[in-house]
Amino acid sequence: MAASSPIRVACIGAGYFSQFHYGSWARIDDAILVGSCNRDIEKARETGLPAYDNLKKMLNETSPDVLDIILPPVVHAESIRTALDCGVKTLVCQKPFCQSLEEAREMAMLADAAGARVIVHENFRFQPWYREMKRVLDRGEIGNVQQLTFRLRPGDGQGRDAYLARQPYFREMQRFLVHETAIHWVDTFRYLLGDPVSVYADLRQVNPAIAGEDAGYILSEHHGGVRSLFDGNRTLDHSADNHRCTMGEGLLEGSEGTLSLRGDGSLWLRRFGSRQESCLLEPNACPGFGGDCVHHLQSHVISGLLGEQTIENEARSYLKVIEIETAIYASSQTGQKLKLE
Repeated sequence: MAASSPIRVACIGAGYFSQFHYGSWARIDDAILVGSCNRDIEKARETGLPAYDNLKKMLNETSPDVLDIILPPVVHAESIRTALDCGVKTLVCQKPFCQSLEEAREMAMLADAAGARVIVHENFRFQPWYREMKRVLDRGEIGNVQQLTFRLRPGDGQGRDAYLARQPYFREMQRFLVHETAIHWVDTFRYLLGDPVSVYADLRQVNPAIAGEDAGYILSEHHGGVRSLFDGNRTLDHSADNHRCTMGEGLLEGSEGTLSLRGDGSLWLRRFGSRQESCLLEPNACPGFGGDCVHHLQSHVISGLLGEQTIENEARSYLKVIEIETAIYASSQTGQKLKLE
């Protein structure tokens, strides 16, 4: 694509989280929004863009270079098929990607056959604190890494009305904590430590008002004996003014130092044997979601389409995340540690 021609972006979905997508596309100089589609066309009209309630019609009339799918997994496959049939060559699709590993594999194969690409909107790896962690790791500043821990504590899952105000479909998801939320850290841990070689999971339901699991532990072994631990509980909180900034607290520990992620988005380095900490990343001041990670991801996509860098998290490579998720649920059901191929 020529840098002198703005990349045309159409979006399907106008629910709660879509505000971050639309707002980000509008801030990217090399992109232009050309349409919004939603089954409730009034919500599409609220975006101020040409509004549609039929995806095929929108794609045929607006001829976008990119379709951004901002919908729950149940309609991912249908939207991807329609877009490919209409000749769209680049699709960005929100996570969790599709309803199952089999469906995700099928969509990746269909895109490959059509000469198109599907990029999974897995944005947490683009949060500034994880990008800084990666830079520290690549420089070897904390020595030999031994373990990475994240404690998810958003505090939004208590009571009979949990999630009704913002994302009520959460309540009906039979697979919730891992499929909807912990999947972010499955991908982020891969980004930082590489693919795991085994997983063990202990999942449970704390709030009976929802259908799926909302707490649990996921212990993964990575190459070289490195361990990662995801400790999630959506009914508990952590010390932060905005519990949705980092959604919890983390530690990345090595032989020569420890990185501490706090709930305000700040990242701190403590050298081994020392009690003093130095601030590597100041508290987050971005108004956007999660350190403005939606904008960082979408800017990354546009940069990749312009040939400036390699795009991360295309569907074919993202299948590994779904394979790990599948193993996590199987481990919890059997109570066994499972090896991954």
